[in-house]
Amino acid sequence: MNTPLIQYTLHLADNALILGQRNAAWCGHGPVLEQDIAITNISLDLIGQARNFYQYAAALKNDGSTEDSLAYLRTEREFMNCLLPEMPNGDWGQTILRQFFFSAYQHQLYTRLQSSPDAQLAAIAAKALKEVTYHLRWSSEWVIRLGDGTDESHARMEKAVDALWAYTGELFMPAVYEKIPQAVDPSVLAAAWNEKVSSVFNEATLQLPAQTYMHSGGKTGTHTEEMGFLLTELQYVQRTFPGCEW
Repeated sequence: MNTPLIQYTLHLADNALILGQRNAAWCGHGPVLEQDIAITNISLDLIGQARNFYQYAAALKNDGSTEDSLAYLRTEREFMNCLLPEMPNGDWGQTILRQFFFSAYQHQLYTRLQSSPDAQLAAIAAKALKEVTYHLRWSSEWVIRLGDGTDESHARMEKAVDALWAYTGELFMPAVYEKIPQAVDPSVLAAAWNEKVSSVFNEATLQLPAQTYMHSGGKTGTHTEEMGFLLTELQYVQRTFPGCEW
């Protein structure tokens, strides 16, 4: 049985893994070589974060679970990532905006998680924060570059905002397992996140959307149809050749 601490640790791991998997699809397809390498390295950073959280979750479960079984052998309803990371890549602008929204959230989250009474979570957050600081700077610069660029790039960013905004609210809706002492209540992150997004959007000449309905459910295992396709690709080799190790 998963305790709230295990659920919280898996939630953190799942967020990083799913976004890392999404970004990995850009490997070899980036708009220019330097940015192809950048998005691939960000993907590797996120998967590294996921590994650290999965390893800790496996130790907490103490039932024979491993980082591999937690990543490759759980079903869609067992994943507790937010909906935003599983959103499709779309074009470069949509991928960039998704990364910016999530990096701005992770930066606030890991900053506070460094003070968790759980020493292992605090240590993972401290290490990951260095990476996320770069992710946030990189994605912010791209949002500004595209938003305040050509008519075409601006229009694509507006389209990306329309596609993704309704999935940002869930980031700040606390699940039960986010209310434990070792966790960070995400609702306290909303103000700083909005301030950062507003600042970057202002430079990018993009408008913040009006209040709208926010999708939710990912934190408790109710995902979009995109998640099934993503896991089919992510888990294919392990499920086809079970028990293999590389």
